[in-house]
Amino acid sequence: MHTALDADPEKLDKHERKFVANIRDHGWFAVHVGADAEGPGFAYTTGFWLKFGHPELIVFSLRGQIAQDVFWHLYHELEAGRRIPIGSESGDVFKNIPAVLLPVAQQHYRNHLGWSRWFYGGNGFECLQLVYPDRDGHFPWSSDAPVDIRAAQPDLTEGNWSGLCAR
Repeated sequence: MHTALDADPEKLDKHERKFVANIRDHGWFAVHVGADAEGPGFAYTTGFWLKFGHPELIVFSLRGQIAQDVFWHLYHELEAGRRIPIGSESGDVFKNIPAVLLPVAQQHYRNHLGWSRWFYGGNGFECLQLVYPDRDGHFPWSSDAPVDIRAAQPDLTEGNWSGLCAR
């Protein structure tokens, strides 16, 4: 697979060189994007797909350090050969709450995964959205979920939270 790791460093700007260096040194890198008028803040990985053949990850509305810690935890899980199930609740992501990993539709890549798209030279990688419940255990697709948890975690699946709203 051809990635930005193969690029001539002389043709990269300082930000691109730093990005590539982080992936070379650590196996992955996280981009953190702050909240704005268009939506909540989010963080996503680049490097999981290349190193493990595992989809990249994106999570919304977590503080930066928490997102970073969760990504490191999942990186170590993958390194140890363990995988988190896709589409069902798992207690292996956070210590005290379940989480669900759902496939991100490619229609959302351009607006949310810019550095990953640059690194991989397009959309030739997969990504999973890490979704967590509110304090009462309601995921955003639950009819009992408050408006704020739905706004904090937009649906990046093909729609209807990959069918989970119907459950």
